[in-house]
Amino acid sequence: MKTKDALRSAVWKILQQEKVARFPGAEGRIPNFIGAEKCAAVLAQSRLWRAAKTIKCNPDAPQRAIRQRALVPRLSSRKPFLELDPKGLKVSPFRASTIGGAAKYGRPVSVDEMNPVDLIVCGSVAVNRSGARIGKGGGYSDLEYALLREAGKLTDRTPIVTSVHPLQVVDAEIPMTEHDIPLDAIVTPSRLIALKPRYPKPKGIYWPLLSPEKIEAIPLLKRRRRG
Repeated sequence: MKTKDALRSAVWKILQQEKVARFPGAEGRIPNFIGAEKCAAVLAQSRLWRAAKTIKCNPDAPQRAIRQRALVPRLSSRKPFLELDPKGLKVSPFRASTIGGAAKYGRPVSVDEMNPVDLIVCGSVAVNRSGARIGKGGGYSDLEYALLREAGKLTDRTPIVTSVHPLQVVDAEIPMTEHDIPLDAIVTPSRLIALKPRYPKPKGIYWPLLSPEKIEAIPLLKRRRRG
């Protein structure tokens, strides 16, 4: 089985070679890709989207078209989420969906202040049809999920989806640990692929898997550790 780093490198390389990665390139990030906006259109037609009142979405470029109603993560803050309510926006969803727009027009909220989450949209570097995914390596999507799970803002039935270019869907096995979040669906520019993930969803924070440096860098984790 390839390591996560090897799989990331392979996907970043093929996106660049096939010229489907957008500026500033794929490597080292959740890669933006040609067709990302079509993924948003596909997801918007799904039952998962129509049933959701509150959506938590990552702040990366390829998911920008999805972020019209989103809670955008920023774990280094004491109020690490930004609530964007389309009813109260005084600017266009296009402006509010950027990282800067969310920071300017969103309302900072703590985990306890958040509404229950009905749908999670996460960014990915590589995914497979077993429900496994790899992010860019920071582990923040997994931590955000764990914090919300412990706060009772979501359950193991809350669907998790990602939007990717078809080249990011790999046949290879992807290493998964108990803290990694599995996918319920993959959205590509042409279709939504419903999955039956082989992996259980994390039940909360797995402290032995966190380094002291990671805990020290995130105020929420420091407070929970002390408590």
